[in-house]
Amino acid sequence: MSYDIAYTKLKTRVIKGNVNPEWNESFNISASDPNVPIRLCVYDKDTFSFDDKMGDADIDIGPFLKALKMHLEGVPDGITVSKVKPSNQNCLTEESCIIWSGGRLVQNMILRLRNVECGEVELQLRSD
Repeated sequence: MSYDIAYTKLKTRVIKGNVNPEWNESFNISASDPNVPIRLCVYDKDTFSFDDKMGDADIDIGPFLKALKMHLEGVPDGITVSKVKPSNQNCLTEESCIIWSGGRLVQNMILRLRNVECGEVELQLRSD
């Protein structure tokens, strides 16, 4: 899987022999423009030819960046700061909540891949 934001590309390691891989990898991404989505692309690794693109999804980081600007010191743990509904701009399969947890913002989401018959990716955004 690869992530593109602006002109930066990040890639996960390859997981062989698994149709439902779990990466459990973390990336630190600097994002300041809420209008520039993070593009996630999933590929099938091929040994002797070009990798096959399995699908892609855009992550709308605008709501998360907006929540980062809120002053949340003293807010109780587990409070939902914002809810993001599925739309054409975010590829969400269901509503995603931005939660204040352990002194940072966390957003779990399930994205439906585009340009593929079916496929979903679960991921989490976290502030540091």
